Amino acid sequence: QDAIDRKEKRSETFKTAVHGLETDTPALKTEELGRRAPQWVRDNLVTMCMRCKEPFNAITRRRHHCRACGYVVCARCSDYKAELQYDGNRPNRVCQECFIFLTGHTVLEDREGKHKGILEKGAAEVSSRSLLCSSLQLLDKNGKGGTRGWFVIPQDDPLVLYIYAAPQDVRAHTSIPLLGYQVRDMPQSESRHLFQLAQSRQVFTFVADTEELKQRWMKAMARSAAGITHPEEEEEEEEDADE
Repeated sequence: QDAIDRKEKRSETFKTAVHGLETDTPALKTEELGRRAPQWVRDNLVTMCMRCKEPFNAITRRRHHCRACGYVVCARCSDYKAELQYDGNRPNRVCQECFIFLTGHTVLEDREGKHKGILEKGAAEVSSRSLLCSSLQLLDKNGKGGTRGWFVIPQDDPLVLYIYAAPQDVRAHTSIPLLGYQVRDMPQSESRHLFQLAQSRQVFTFVADTEELKQRWMKAMARSAAGITHPEEEEEEEEDADE
């Protein structure tokens, strides 16, 4: 009975994870795992293993696909074999979570119950409950080059900006506390929509894809910098000022 309860618990946890991932193609339902070929998550959507969250590299940690759920995972997290019905019940490479679900076997490493801070939560999970999220470019100090990433202000941590390398990554690589920063508009430069976060000598320069997106980010960051955690608080302050 304990084994049955454990498998049912893992099934519900896995179902939530599968349905919570936002991809261009629909994820398989739990009961379809192994019975239907999955839509693979594209390699260019992730920069780290979707299970252990370690960054990929070309030598020691390469990309693999779980043949059951389609996640992009590293070799360590996909070092399992399970028979898949859609492939004639032949053994295929699968991730640890799919291995447990499909076979009912347990593994020595158990990550259940591990508390995850927002830095450890996936971009899709945080983005689905965010005040604002989109792709932006963060310029380097000389303002010439920079890195493009996925930026999120979560509803449950609205005073912090989280930066992911890609929209399907499972861990943020940087966070910027917004409280106390000033938001600066900058003139359009070479068709680039620029704005800044500044506090003392610390300055971050961002590039948005459109002027409308830039204005949305400036408003959201200014709200967080002022310590406003809910949009209705801003409306109340504006009403008080009018009175």
